Amino acid sequence: MTKRKQRRFDPKFKARVALEAAKEQDTIADIARRHGIHPVQAGQWKKQLVENAETVFENGPGDGWEKREGELLQKIGELTVERDFLARGLRRSS
Repeated sequence: MTKRKQRRFDPKFKARVALEAAKEQDTIADIARRHGIHPVQAGQWKKQLVENAETVFENGPGDGWEKREGELLQKIGELTVERDFLARGLRRSS
């Protein structure tokens, strides 16, 4: 018996299917058939979307990225200082 390869779906596809299901213009079975997935999977994605929708509005637009960028720039600065310090130490010992 051959094993079926597990299909992986990108987040954009999942969001599109979940939004369609949340609109409730068609049944979940119709949406699933149209996208070639199992109806249970479409229902689970819809449930995840509805349960986690508030996280979209927790931070303002771009707040998470700007904070992360600042942290990364700070870390780059620290590592640069450490590298320069160690390089000077190596030159003295030679």
